Amino acid sequence: MPPPSAATAPPPLKTRSRRVPAVPEAPQTAPLEPLPQPIRQRLHSLDVFRGLTIAAMILVNNPGSWGAVYGPLDHAEWNGWTPTDLIFPFFLFIVGVATPLSLAGRRAKAEASGEGTGPLLRGILRRGLTIIALGLLLTAIPYNDHTGLLAPEKYRFFGVLQRIGLCYLIAGPIILYTNWRRQVWIIATLLLVYTGIMLLIPAPGYPPGDLSIEGNLAGYIDNSLLPGHLWLPKFDPEGLLSTLPAIATTLFGALAGAWLRTTRTSIEKAAGLMTAGTLGLIAGYVMDGLVMPVNKNLWTSSYSVFMAGMAALGLGVCYYIVDVHGRDRWAKPFTVFGLNAIAAFMFSGVLGRLMLISWIPQANGSTLGLKSWIFNTIYKPHFALVNASLLFAITYVLFWLGVMWILYRKRIFIKV
Repeated sequence: MPPPSAATAPPPLKTRSRRVPAVPEAPQTAPLEPLPQPIRQRLHSLDVFRGLTIAAMILVNNPGSWGAVYGPLDHAEWNGWTPTDLIFPFFLFIVGVATPLSLAGRRAKAEASGEGTGPLLRGILRRGLTIIALGLLLTAIPYNDHTGLLAPEKYRFFGVLQRIGLCYLIAGPIILYTNWRRQVWIIATLLLVYTGIMLLIPAPGYPPGDLSIEGNLAGYIDNSLLPGHLWLPKFDPEGLLSTLPAIATTLFGALAGAWLRTTRTSIEKAAGLMTAGTLGLIAGYVMDGLVMPVNKNLWTSSYSVFMAGMAALGLGVCYYIVDVHGRDRWAKPFTVFGLNAIAAFMFSGVLGRLMLISWIPQANGSTLGLKSWIFNTIYKPHFALVNASLLFAITYVLFWLGVMWILYRKRIFIKV
């Protein structure tokens, strides 16, 4: 450290001790570069953001009647987007944000103990396969059939959890073994390759660049590989080829997670997230007009960039409010959801399907699904149809908030 100035240095002591020969100083060596340190405190805003996304998912997936839904609570028919189309990419973005934050501390401990990254890689593999298995289990429960689990010939192999698990399986090792600069190049490569395939390679019988529901190449590939096992007769919105830009969405989240692990101030981190989010929105809008339209079903490159911008902006706002200023009392319900996200997703999905295949006998000898019976008995007689449908969905969200709150109070957090 530099010597004190003359104005502040104490006067020298007057002593009569013998002169001691000076000991030569040890040669100076360059200090070792410290390993990046993980965030010491849990990122509360990420739990809140995850909980907001889970609550929105339960709301839009469980209307009282699919024939009476407010426009913002339904997906865009094809091109374009609605608020509902934010939910799935937000899930993937959140997975990306959480991965570098969770791997950092474990990697430092593994390297210090000499174990290397093998256990971390095996953990990524186990978790990704578990999420896929949960998705397959959920998909096996039919919507409107009371004959038990779906027959193999009716089984849909794709789905939301399946895509999340697959994206995590691929993005996890990339995050583990590469830095943010290489991840930027990987994102660009994924989006360019997917764009080139979709615009330059035609589906048989259709011109190159046909992005209609009938003529797009992604749907043709899915239908060729798994005919009869798709969400629609010839198309699946969580199909195989469109997983490429979905992986890019996950890696966009990883970049946000890496930014939050830097030594920047909290204000700088919030500003960086919101700035990046705004730039993503602008880039996605430009791509929508010049390259390919924003389309959730095809997970177009413009959709991936635009929704990553939305997610970064949303997380930045949550981070600024919750972590920077500590204003989190309003967010307690979303924290409760966010800390048990997998449980809320699975349990709400299972019950929602079981209510559809649990049949109530009627006076005229017919049967009615439990969900329809509840809706027709409690909600439909007292409200306009679309409002009754929305109130049913809100009730369903509040019911699962109560269940998750019980788990939260008992400190039960279900992880995979």
